[in-house]
Amino acid sequence: MSISVRDRFGKHLAKLALEDSKVLALDGDLGNSTRLDAVEKETEDSFLQMGIAEQNMVGVAAGLASVGFQPWVCSFATFLTKRAFDQIVVSVAQPNFDVKLVGSYSGLLTSNTGKTHHSLDDIAIMTTIPHMIVIAPGDANETEAAMNTMHQTKGPIYLRLTRDETIPAFLLDSEFEIGKGKMLAEGTDILIVSTGSMTYQVAKAIEKMDGISIAHQHFPTIKPFDKEMLLEGAKHVQLVVTVEEHYIRGGLGSIVSEILSEYLPKKVLRIGVLDAYSGCGTDVEILEENGLSVERIVEQIMRKWE
Repeated sequence: MSISVRDRFGKHLAKLALEDSKVLALDGDLGNSTRLDAVEKETEDSFLQMGIAEQNMVGVAAGLASVGFQPWVCSFATFLTKRAFDQIVVSVAQPNFDVKLVGSYSGLLTSNTGKTHHSLDDIAIMTTIPHMIVIAPGDANETEAAMNTMHQTKGPIYLRLTRDETIPAFLLDSEFEIGKGKMLAEGTDILIVSTGSMTYQVAKAIEKMDGISIAHQHFPTIKPFDKEMLLEGAKHVQLVVTVEEHYIRGGLGSIVSEILSEYLPKKVLRIGVLDAYSGCGTDVEILEENGLSVERIVEQIMRKWE
């Protein structure tokens, strides 16, 4: 039976906390939604309820890290990255503290919460911060593998998690190495680059594009970025396509375009959210509206290819 990303996150963090007393979960009063409440149920001593006070929560995490704990700070991605940005930079990143920042409900797929809860700029925000590693796993299995690596890696890390409950455990390679991408399909006409929740959407879209040789690269680590894998895949194709649940400026498409413009100029199509706020709706409706449904992804790529 498949398990959602957020359920796997909560269960596995509880496991890490039981195994390592230095692991602490700091909740921004959203544990039922983010599944951080799994830690509270398993080990109350490892769970700290901080309330709706993201700036204070990050400051407390920095203090805990300074005396040897490994705090995992969790809230909705848009609240954590924007409300507490100054504290993240000054109190966590500059001293290079071992704080794990977990942005749940990232992107668009937040189940009818609307524009105030959509996190479409967190990749742009977090990748600008020195010392910060940025991770966006593609399914529940990769989330667990990434968490194990995060636990073993000192320093600040931002983990971008989707709320989407429909993504199966489709990534067969359970290994996770920070800074390494994964080649999911080989091809010679088009290279599609994706991260996080969009990797499964892209895999389904590729199944619908017959007659074209399509390579697919998944980047669970956005910073540091696997430049070598991107360049190796791009040199064999005519078109590079990026797909992301994020604004196309400052996100995956911008990172890929910057690398290619410097080392291997290629025609790039960026598929993602444009310069607008999205309304309230079901995940299916929101993906369709923003050109990120399987059908709309196929449509945009075919139009560019023709």
